[in-house]
Amino acid sequence: MPREVRERQMLDAAVVGFARNGYQAASMDEIAEEAGVSKPLVYLYLKSKEDLFTACLRRERSALVGAVRVGTRERDGSADQQLWNGLCAFFAHTAVRPDGWAVLQRADTLGEPFAHEVAAMRAEITELVTLLLGRAARDAGCDEALAEREVSGLAHALVGAAESLAGWANARTDGVPSAKETAAMLMNFCWTGLEHLVKGARWSPHR
Repeated sequence: MPREVRERQMLDAAVVGFARNGYQAASMDEIAEEAGVSKPLVYLYLKSKEDLFTACLRRERSALVGAVRVGTRERDGSADQQLWNGLCAFFAHTAVRPDGWAVLQRADTLGEPFAHEVAAMRAEITELVTLLLGRAARDAGCDEALAEREVSGLAHALVGAAESLAGWANARTDGVPSAKETAAMLMNFCWTGLEHLVKGARWSPHR
């Protein structure tokens, strides 16, 4: 069997094991058995448990960011349509690969070097969202200072909300919402507020 096929089987099994048991409790023996290979072969290909986990993170990160990039690729569409497409792609991917998403989320709590992979994924997606929100603000005639000052923060908030919603959707036991339903929740939450914001409306605390 070609090495790339064997390695993919190992990563598939490792993602399931790490998602189910966490990094510390995941067993290399069980991962090897799930992959249908010997444990020495896993170590021959992927050196160590840390290297195996890092390989899983990089694969899942690349797949997720790639899906979002494809979703936002429609250059002639409006900014909100591109954002909608990107969110649908994000939630569809995390729903189809819940174990991969769980591994990425677990890594965020494990410190370096694993957290770096998640931070890089988040930075790539946030950059895409920042560009779309900035374009939407400019298209609406929003003050340039607002676009520079607030769009980056809004993009970080939206990405954080998307991550939280993905976890919520995958954990549902009373019927998992579709990717479009979850994306619509977030668009209704953020885009309506953004629409008011670019028109100059501001919330202020009651005194």
